[in-house]
Amino acid sequence: MTTIPPDRIAQIEARRDELAASMARPDLAADQFVKLSKDYAEIEPVAQAAGQVRRFRAEMGALAQMVEDEEGDADLKSMAAEELAELKEKLAAADRTLALALLPRDAADERSAILEIRAGTGGDEAALFAGDLLRMYSRYAEDRGWRVELMSASASEMGGYKEVIVSVTGQGVFARLKFESGVHRVQRVPATESGGRIHTSAATVAVLPEAEEVDIQIDDKDLRIDVYRSSGPGGQSVNTTDSAVRITHLPTGLVVIQQDEKSQHKNKAKALKVLRARLYEAERDRLAGERAGARRSMVGSGDRSERIRTYNFPQGRVTDHRINLTLHRLPEIIAGAGLEEVTAALIAEDEAARLAQLDG
Repeated sequence: MTTIPPDRIAQIEARRDELAASMARPDLAADQFVKLSKDYAEIEPVAQAAGQVRRFRAEMGALAQMVEDEEGDADLKSMAAEELAELKEKLAAADRTLALALLPRDAADERSAILEIRAGTGGDEAALFAGDLLRMYSRYAEDRGWRVELMSASASEMGGYKEVIVSVTGQGVFARLKFESGVHRVQRVPATESGGRIHTSAATVAVLPEAEEVDIQIDDKDLRIDVYRSSGPGGQSVNTTDSAVRITHLPTGLVVIQQDEKSQHKNKAKALKVLRARLYEAERDRLAGERAGARRSMVGSGDRSERIRTYNFPQGRVTDHRINLTLHRLPEIIAGAGLEEVTAALIAEDEAARLAQLDG
């Protein structure tokens, strides 16, 4: 376990106190107050963790002196030794909390996210599974007070989706959903299967941090925008006006199609939102690849072709292959309520791996 030196703890607490004093100045401009408040909000939990480590260390030092005092009372020394053992465990937990607070943060963690789900191998059953995944994430989001907005959808004739894209808005969405990117596999007997045979199907999930205009500047000359009439399943026209929008980003070749809204303006705005998120993620991947020894995630590369999880309905189990986690709670997980247990385990594994890298 990484031990944070005393002078580093003193620096953290001094910086917190300095920000508090600056914010109390009567002549402070409004924009300066906003900036200082943001900095204070970021350092305050770190300073609290640092203060607790400092206090525990001081208490342990005093107790150790009592235990080592050759002329001390035997009963007091015994009590001090017991307290010292308890405090040692508390200090270890406080040290870990502080080390985690000091780990480099993913700048996108607090952002909202664009969630893309695509049916993979398995035909109609894969599309139905994509619909199951969308419901799972939507209910999980609702439980956390996030807002889910449909961006675009290509429905399957049997139900479910060939492809569906939603925006998930809220605090810390990307931090909790980013490990969901990859191939999700389902094993079950399809409703259309008369022989009761188990089929294996798959769907691909991509979680992209939502990008602001200040993150990604898109030049109009780099875009080719085509408009046409929206079409529904089977090719029938669902709109009598040219409201569907296809945007091609010429430098990268990325294409985004949006036709769910009746307004061409709204479709264009949604398409640009998705395009911006994809370009932002591509830039994040490029920067991560340039850092020596950098990995985008300790529990997975984030590669959408990587099989990350299996949902086995006959056995009622969900297995996350990256951390060898198997839970026999498939109904709760696929319903959304049980997904937090998987998410928390992935985050804990990532934190442990990053702490281990610091120790190394």
